[in-house]
Amino acid sequence: MKKILLLGSGELGKELTISLQRLGCYIIACDKYLNAPAMQVSQEYEVFDMLNSIILKRVIAKHQPDLIVPEIEAIDTESLKDFEKKGMKVIPSSRAVSLTMNRDKIRNRAKEIGIKTARFGYAETLTELIKIFNNFNCKVVIKPVMSSSGKGQSYASTVSEIKKAWTYALAGMRGKKKKVIIEEFINFDYEITLLTILDSKGSIHFCPPIGHIQERGDYQYSWQPAKFDQTIVKQMKTIAKKITKDLNGQGLFGIEFFVKKEEVFFSELSPRPHDTGMVTMFTQNFSEFDLHARAILDFSIPKIELYKRGVSQVILANKNAKGNFVIKGIENAFQDKTIDIRIFGKPKTKPYRRMGVILASSLKKAKAALSKIKVVNI
Repeated sequence: MKKILLLGSGELGKELTISLQRLGCYIIACDKYLNAPAMQVSQEYEVFDMLNSIILKRVIAKHQPDLIVPEIEAIDTESLKDFEKKGMKVIPSSRAVSLTMNRDKIRNRAKEIGIKTARFGYAETLTELIKIFNNFNCKVVIKPVMSSSGKGQSYASTVSEIKKAWTYALAGMRGKKKKVIIEEFINFDYEITLLTILDSKGSIHFCPPIGHIQERGDYQYSWQPAKFDQTIVKQMKTIAKKITKDLNGQGLFGIEFFVKKEEVFFSELSPRPHDTGMVTMFTQNFSEFDLHARAILDFSIPKIELYKRGVSQVILANKNAKGNFVIKGIENAFQDKTIDIRIFGKPKTKPYRRMGVILASSLKKAKAALSKIKVVNI
């Protein structure tokens, strides 16, 4: 039985924990708040700030895990490097985790190895940000270099909007790094996630492409398969193979692309299951969580088959949500016997927080089910 220290215990960590336990693993789920989703299904848990290197090292030393598996960005990656040097295994590797936890590092690396991206720059002050914006002379996207689920992301076309975007980015950033990335806005036709698996033997496997729509920088619904001309799919696979091989290690990577006509632009990379990939719980013979589990445990990757078309639609708390809540209407949504629902089990709400997901065969069915569900503050 493998002992796994899971760093981050959100909804993705919860599903991964279930997949790993089915393969006989023992999970210690970690997060900065009590009763996080993965803690509800794990054998043990630890509550602490994973950016605190002293506590992180103490927890790792205490549990002596076989695998350290990050599920979020806000982790002290230098500590992971130290433990990897001592022989512990970090998934996918401490280098991959370090490069991808900050948007500046992974974007720089993509540029270094010749992968096409939108024009970008970094700013640590508002003055620097305005200067870069003026040089770009176009609509831009502003994001903290460390954040998740779209927190702190906004768009700007004027200097006054840049000032608002700077303040919003600072409020949404994780960690201690007061730095933002500014990038040229690509008026793309599609935004795509390509789930890419790097197994323990160095072979690459792909899931069918997943399309998704975002609001406030956070995905609202995704669908699989996202159909493209094979030349576009080939471009995405070539880029995915190049960057995952460079990062090294093993596991599933969620790689995001912009597609505009015949051009493919690399956007971001997560070294773990991806939120848009929750649709695979409905569409594939093995979900992204099952595939990540097999890859990190050195098991062979099975043939990935798309059983049916599907959509995942998020269930959000409202814009004024805060504190305790109940979710009503699930029984009404299940009047459609073809859908499925996952409630994440988060203990508290906050504005626009993802509380669950609806899985359906079409967006129409997913939206109809969503209309019957309410997240109500109490």
